[in-house]
Amino acid sequence: MKYSLTRKSAAPALFLFCAAASSASAAPATISGPQALALAALVAQHSSLPAYDKRTIARLFAGGSIFLIAAKTRFSVTADNVVCRTSNIDIAARSCELTFKTRKKTLKGREANELHATAATAGVPAEAAAGLNIESFSKLNCIIDPREIRQKAGGGAQCSFETGK
Repeated sequence: MKYSLTRKSAAPALFLFCAAASSASAAPATISGPQALALAALVAQHSSLPAYDKRTIARLFAGGSIFLIAAKTRFSVTADNVVCRTSNIDIAARSCELTFKTRKKTLKGREANELHATAATAGVPAEAAAGLNIESFSKLNCIIDPREIRQKAGGGAQCSFETGK
């Protein structure tokens, strides 16, 4: 009897341990198409990209396709870490912190809301903690190919990132 009770309680304990271990590890994700372009465009505006590259990505995101593209045909948008928070209690509180190699940038209000919503659309899972909704991802790497986007065939933007800690 004692053996069977121990064995019966060990299986759920093992399941809970494995579930906790898997949720704590980073999960890689890859997105492409409109969600990738939106995420890259929002992050690019705060990155260390040259101004011309930022304008080009912003124009692509706005639907513009008539402009000169420099010899460089692809843009890379990267961020080390992005953490966005909204509150269930203070409904006007929203912020995102973007960490790049050399600096951090904090967004508030509308800009934070845009990035938070875009991350959710891109598949970043939300975590809840004491009245907060938190979405975080790391190792963002987006490749934008303006020439492929101009073909209007659904390609030209791809991002990879890790969710969880």
